[in-house]
Amino acid sequence: MALNRVAILAISMVLLSSVAMAADHIVGDDKGWTVDFNYTQWTQDKVFRVGDNLVFNYDNTKHNIFKVNGTLFKDCTFPPKNEALSTGKDIIQLKTEGRKWYVCGVADHCSAHQMKFVITVLAEGAPAPSPPPSSNAHSIVSSMFGVVMVAIVAMATIFA
Repeated sequence: MALNRVAILAISMVLLSSVAMAADHIVGDDKGWTVDFNYTQWTQDKVFRVGDNLVFNYDNTKHNIFKVNGTLFKDCTFPPKNEALSTGKDIIQLKTEGRKWYVCGVADHCSAHQMKFVITVLAEGAPAPSPPPSSNAHSIVSSMFGVVMVAIVAMATIFA
């Protein structure tokens, strides 16, 4: 009976940890999707994984969003207008790993106002790239998660 409880707890923790790892990335944080914001800098301290969401908040009378390829991104050219996302609160689920490019297709927002960014999406269980030397936040969080998991398993075994 105690072994069954431990097995159920272990399975639950694995399932919950994968759900807990999915993240919503608010594009531009409190500034949202807007002109003259450094989206390249915004992406640099983030890890994007399959299952995460990009949340775009913006004024839909002034902006839109296109998911494009690398060539269209570089040239700030866009697919047909009917392919734009334009609700003002668009959520894009990152379903596959690899490079992803996003631009605003209104006026010169992409070319003159840097309203574009590129990310690399990692596989769901892939390790995060090493943080820059000045950031220990990811390793601290990872260490704490490991300690909490070990403590939970130990408590389950003791009290089972």
